Amino acid sequence: MQERSIIQKDFYRESGRWLSGIDIIKRCFSPNLHFVYLLRKAQKYQHTFLLKSIWKLILRHYQIKYGFQIYPETTIGEGFYLGHWGSLVINPKTVIGKNCNIAQGVTIGQQNRGKNAGAPTIGNHVWIGTNAVIVGNIKVGNDVLIAPNSYVNFNVPDHSIVSGNPATIVSRENATDGYINNVV
Repeated sequence: MQERSIIQKDFYRESGRWLSGIDIIKRCFSPNLHFVYLLRKAQKYQHTFLLKSIWKLILRHYQIKYGFQIYPETTIGEGFYLGHWGSLVINPKTVIGKNCNIAQGVTIGQQNRGKNAGAPTIGNHVWIGTNAVIVGNIKVGNDVLIAPNSYVNFNVPDHSIVSGNPATIVSRENATDGYINNVV
C-alpha cells in the first residue's frame, strides 16, 4: 500500500477520495481546504529557515483573509478537518489528535493562571461544534463530541458528549458516530 502524505489524509476527510497533485490543488478553491494545505506546508518546513519564513508569510496572509488563527507550531494529527470557513482561534501550544473536526467560531485557548494554566490537549476522533470554547491545561479524551456553544475548562473522559455553559458530560460509547466521516 502506498504511504499517503498528511495533506492527502486531511483532504480525504473532506471527499472520501484519495487525491494527489492537481486534484488537491483544484480542491484548494475551498477556503477551509486551502488553509489546511498552507498550514501543512508551513508545518513541513518549520526547520528550514528560508522556506519556513516564506510559508509563514503566506500562511499569515491567509490567516487574515480567511479568519483562521492556527499557527504552524500547533501540533495537529492527520485527518484534520475544518468544517466551515469562519473565525477560528487555536493556541499554538495546543495538541490535537487524529481525525478531528472543528467548526467555525471555535476558540481553543490558553489559560494564564490558576490550576489549569496552559493549553489543551485534544484526543483522537473529536468533533467540536460551532462557537465552542475549550481553555486551559486540560485533556479532552478520544471519541468526544463537544456540542455547539459549550464552554469546556475541565478534563473530559473518552467516549463522552459535552454540552452547555457550564458544560455537562454524558458518557456515550461511539459518541462521534455519524459526526466524523472518512476516518484515516
